[in-house]
Amino acid sequence: MDTNEAQTTNKNSKPDMIAKVKEGHGKNVNFETIGACWTREDGSIYFKPYGTQIISTPVYMFKTNQDN
Repeated sequence: MDTNEAQTTNKNSKPDMIAKVKEGHGKNVNFETIGACWTREDGSIYFKPYGTQIISTPVYMFKTNQDN
């Protein structure tokens, strides 16, 4: 576990947000999940992508329900 991940996950192992990219337009829009995000103690966001990504479009962060 690297330093960034240790600072992020020591209190909250579930992600605060899910990172997605938008595919399509209008009624055909779809969001593909590309990773997860955690809010760090200093207020910054730690993003961990799934696998190896080449991201050339905006990334949307969706808050997760922490009660689950």
